[in-house]
Amino acid sequence: MILPIYTYGHPVLRKVAQDIPTDYPGLDQFISDMYETLDGSSGVGLAAPQVGKSIRVVVIDLDVLKEDFPEYAGFRHVFINSHIVEVDENSKKETMEEGCLSIPGLSENVARYSRIHVQYLDENLQPHDEWVEGYLARVMQHEFDHLEGVMYVDRVTPLRKQLIRNKLRGIMQGKFHCNYRVKAAHK
Repeated sequence: MILPIYTYGHPVLRKVAQDIPTDYPGLDQFISDMYETLDGSSGVGLAAPQVGKSIRVVVIDLDVLKEDFPEYAGFRHVFINSHIVEVDENSKKETMEEGCLSIPGLSENVARYSRIHVQYLDENLQPHDEWVEGYLARVMQHEFDHLEGVMYVDRVTPLRKQLIRNKLRGIMQGKFHCNYRVKAAHK
């Protein structure tokens, strides 16, 4: 089932998401619904708070980028109870343009570390403790930020934040257009 994506201004997007027990009811169906929602919105990642649940579940599908990033062909993963343990502060911080399904029609340059240490459970509830690099590290930081109640616009420069303030206010008021199902903050 395609779930509505909550847009900028919804309180659930600002909550710190909670770890879930391994016997969380309906987890397999929820993950399936998250993938269907992600596929229907042409995104590369989706965090549970974006569909109204303040739990630590993220789905990432980088297969859609395989022409630009052949190393991600077939990459489609679930991250449960995921946490960034540390960032490699010696790694290069790279600035790239980011967008977000919860902030339709807007994108901004965001600086992120190119290497991070993460812990999570996969879809089989197997634990992982690993260092991740490159574009996947960027996507994970973006999605895992959602689990901390942080959005990419919180990471832009103060000047850019000031310049996009009216656009963000418009999104909060439901003044936007997108081609996927949403739950706007004003409703």
